[in-house]
Amino acid sequence: MHIFEMNKGRIVRRLLILSFLVMATISLECAAYGQTPSASPATSAVSGVIGEVKAIDATAKQMVVRDDKGVIFTVNFSDKTQYKRMAPGERTLASATDITLADVGQGDRVWARWRAGSDQKTVPTTQVVVMSKADVAKRQEQERAEWRKRGVSGIVTSVNPSTKEITVSSRSLMGAPQAVIIPITDKVLMRRYPPDTIPKYSEAKPSTFEEVKVEDQLRALGDKSADGTRLTAEEVVFGTFKVVGGTVTAIDAAANQIKINDLKTKKPITIMLKPDSVLRRWPENMTAMFGGGMGPGAGGPGRAGAGPGPPQNPGPAAQRPQGAGPGGPQGGGMRGGGMNVADILERLPTISINEVKVGDMIIMSSLPGSDPTQFTAISLVTGVEPLLTMVAARQQTGGAQGRPQGVDLNGSFGGMFGGVGVP
Repeated sequence: MHIFEMNKGRIVRRLLILSFLVMATISLECAAYGQTPSASPATSAVSGVIGEVKAIDATAKQMVVRDDKGVIFTVNFSDKTQYKRMAPGERTLASATDITLADVGQGDRVWARWRAGSDQKTVPTTQVVVMSKADVAKRQEQERAEWRKRGVSGIVTSVNPSTKEITVSSRSLMGAPQAVIIPITDKVLMRRYPPDTIPKYSEAKPSTFEEVKVEDQLRALGDKSADGTRLTAEEVVFGTFKVVGGTVTAIDAAANQIKINDLKTKKPITIMLKPDSVLRRWPENMTAMFGGGMGPGAGGPGRAGAGPGPPQNPGPAAQRPQGAGPGGPQGGGMRGGGMNVADILERLPTISINEVKVGDMIIMSSLPGSDPTQFTAISLVTGVEPLLTMVAARQQTGGAQGRPQGVDLNGSFGGMFGGVGVP
């Protein structure tokens, strides 16, 4: 018993010493390099800010930075501030190069750092780590190309808990559904877009297989089987998106709000527009480019829940803010006359809320929140009545004329109006 107590004492002492050394190391590193930025700019102990440079005033020695939550910081700098350029994807400063303030520009990504405990409102930043806007854009384009080449996407049509497999289906406007089975293992990185947000790849939250639901939109990166029916995934990102359509009844440009009557329920819905929301107009003559046939038999009938094809617009395609962006079209997809609708939508010029008119018919994608009468627009396309009429006609059988109100919006358009994005 005595020996046991002695050994127990030694173990406790060693643990205490180890804990002290760990805490001391962390404190030294924090003092030298700063910490991860706090969520609140009001905290005087904020020792780091990561975000996008909005403005630089060299005379006043101040830099305006908007962090990834949209909070604006005024960063003070001095003649002693160090500037380092880091390549996107690097995890340490080992390969960073020295630059000057003149090399920092609007739109660059920066990490402004202070010594731990400093008040960032009054104390100049000791170091600014920079990723240039051009370098970030180049890296993002490389990653998008990788997702286009090795990715699959569409609507989740089944989830098998016993085998931990997810089936994702994409369907063309004139063809049969294409299904891909994705086994999920412990090695797969699972991420989910939170509700009521503009989906940004950088803000997708860690998730699990159990959170994936039928009708979710999903995108996976990995190696496809020879026949294209299975994918060994490295990463999966998904979200519970919803496509809403209706006729515009009111527009409040000052409040960035559009009110519509829902196509199916006829109930009023309020659409909130954020800076990252993308608005486009569907050209009236564009529908003819997809075969124009408004009658049944012009193409394969649609199938509810089969989902659209790869996707593509998780967020603003034209503006592509940091961390967001479409992966661009890739095989499959909703096609007509040899064209991919998602690809065409991404190329349509953006418009402002002032160009949306009362009486327009719109389709809008969203990550729904708790309020069923209010949606935050990810991507909104107005003037879509001819397109909906065509889709409705192709989904009809027996010679009946299709009507926009009968279109399954999620099943027909889920992946192309703000679908799951990539870096």
